[in-house]
Amino acid sequence: MPETAHMPPLDDQHFVLLRDIIYKVSGIQYQENKKYLLESRLQRRLKARNLKSFQEYYYFLRFDPRKQEEFTALFNEITTNETSFFRSMPQLQAFERIALPDVIARKTKRNDHRLRIWSAACSSGEEPYTLAMIVREALGADVDRWRVEIVANDIASDMLEKGKAGIYSEYAMRAMPLLYRSRYFTKLESGDYQVNEQLRQWVRFHFLNFSDDAGMARMTDMDFIFCRNVLIYFDVEAKKRFTQHFYDALNPDGYFFIGHSESLHDVTRAFKLAQFPQAFAYRKVIEGSE
Repeated sequence: MPETAHMPPLDDQHFVLLRDIIYKVSGIQYQENKKYLLESRLQRRLKARNLKSFQEYYYFLRFDPRKQEEFTALFNEITTNETSFFRSMPQLQAFERIALPDVIARKTKRNDHRLRIWSAACSSGEEPYTLAMIVREALGADVDRWRVEIVANDIASDMLEKGKAGIYSEYAMRAMPLLYRSRYFTKLESGDYQVNEQLRQWVRFHFLNFSDDAGMARMTDMDFIFCRNVLIYFDVEAKKRFTQHFYDALNPDGYFFIGHSESLHDVTRAFKLAQFPQAFAYRKVIEGSE
């Protein structure tokens, strides 16, 4: 295999072909100004498959019997997995202090003690475990009366395996209050920390591609959906498809959190905007439900 430096560059024709096949399979969109980024990430896959050109790689994705296996490896390479515990604190404070008590009160009034949360595009698990800690603290002495399930999914299989293991470096926990670290983590001999079993049993990790309409349709009965800093990677048509699935999955009076710099303004008007101090969310409000 030639060194990467001697590999033929990604020309415009094959950039379009590869960009389009990635979009078709995952909904992830690469604009022309991101060509250099896609090229650098794909070079590692060419080397792993011992392929000599981007044309060969395109044909591999189209026709090789191992293409599904390769798409899994490709998604691991091209997805952005920047995350940490307690990321975007104003949103989490809005969840903890306003949205979560609101849903708990409504459900308690109906004698319904089930709580379901969807962490969409969960990366390596820091977000769903953060939500689990917040919920356990909020339920307090009543925690055993509740059945809590946090569904965490991603398109990157290597990130899901890390989430299932629940082992994190001290750097990943840099924004975590010490109380949570001492209460919900065990320090390992390696110096890393592992999430305690009581928390891990609430979180269920599995693979999900947003472009899989059937898989998305199976996500139902959610009280909260977190899909933060994800929709920016998709075009408007993909966003409309995906947010319709999120809307359908959400229970009436449920909350949908996206990234603090994102908006659904040009995507859908199905949700009602909920304004919080320094944060916002979207709610699924059915007429007569408030």
